Amino acid sequence: MTMRHLTIICMAGISTSLLVNKMKRLIRNENLEIAVTAMSERAFQGYTGQTDVLLLGPQLGYRFESLKEQYESKGIRIDRIDPEHFGAMDAKAVLEQAFPDLSGQIDDK
Repeated sequence: MTMRHLTIICMAGISTSLLVNKMKRLIRNENLEIAVTAMSERAFQGYTGQTDVLLLGPQLGYRFESLKEQYESKGIRIDRIDPEHFGAMDAKAVLEQAFPDLSGQIDDK
């Protein structure tokens, strides 16, 4: 399997750090080939790293349509993190949202 790249953005890049740490731990435990990065929307504008999937934190939901228009043409799939999953810091659910092919394959116990 080839490495997949997920970027999560929020207003300042702070609120996603706990979620990303949980996701990285789950990715490591499951031996998944996924790189996860979190940053602010402003930082992402100048980001030159690879992104296959861009997830927006709940506070950026209002920017979904404009960001989708801006980045989908570059081959980046964009989605909003489910606020319930974000609030619960549910790493498994967010990974499955980013990569639907993983649904039912991740054991977060």
